[in-house]
Amino acid sequence: MYSNGDIFVGEIIGTAILILFGAGVCAAVTLNHSKAKASGWVVIAFGWGFGVLAGAYTAGPLSGGHLNPAVTLGIAIDTEEWGKVWIYLLGQMVGAMLGAVLAYLVYFAQFNANVSRSVKDKVTSAHEPTPTLGIFSTIPEIRNPVANMVTEIIATIALVLPILAFGLTKGLGESGTQTLIVAFLVVGIGLSLGGPTGYAINPARDLGPRIVHTFLPIPNKGTSDWSYAWVPVAGPLIGGALAGLIYNVAF
Repeated sequence: MYSNGDIFVGEIIGTAILILFGAGVCAAVTLNHSKAKASGWVVIAFGWGFGVLAGAYTAGPLSGGHLNPAVTLGIAIDTEEWGKVWIYLLGQMVGAMLGAVLAYLVYFAQFNANVSRSVKDKVTSAHEPTPTLGIFSTIPEIRNPVANMVTEIIATIALVLPILAFGLTKGLGESGTQTLIVAFLVVGIGLSLGGPTGYAINPARDLGPRIVHTFLPIPNKGTSDWSYAWVPVAGPLIGGALAGLIYNVAF
């Protein structure tokens, strides 16, 4: 239904918008000298949900608006159509990296002022860097690869299985309501299941911005934590595949 060129362009644009909103809200909440500083997890969850909303609606006419390799994988397992999967994945990765760069540019001044003056020692002007990796990629609260993997698998099933099931509800796709519901689903996953790992639930969403974080000239940026990077890639892919298999068996 969609041409290769449209899929590639659509997934780049849609995923870039998703990451622009998502990394943007994380930057807004995290960085010093941001008007949204410390506004909390609920704001982050809704920011990511609105990112899905804007990105998927924009990409929808071109590619269907997958924006997520786990979603693409689940749909491919359901439909047994694999020919265009690589185009979706490539577009999603390029878009994720582009969106991360755009979020960095929006908060360029805040990233360059990424230090906080110690309230206890104003005389010596002690400074502490504000962490930046969490703006771009996920960081587990408790580093336990097995537990973190299980969290990402379950959270991704909770995303992809409903997306597949929404297709059974007549009229949702034609009316555009399906995309709105998916956006609220992402908000719900963030609020309910995002606490342990930061809910990647999307390999491109985590890997693309992590690559960008590695190369960006951010002061005091710290490590890009590549030793953990495989978990938010493998977990969502496994979750997406399992969701596709469950859908085929149960529906």
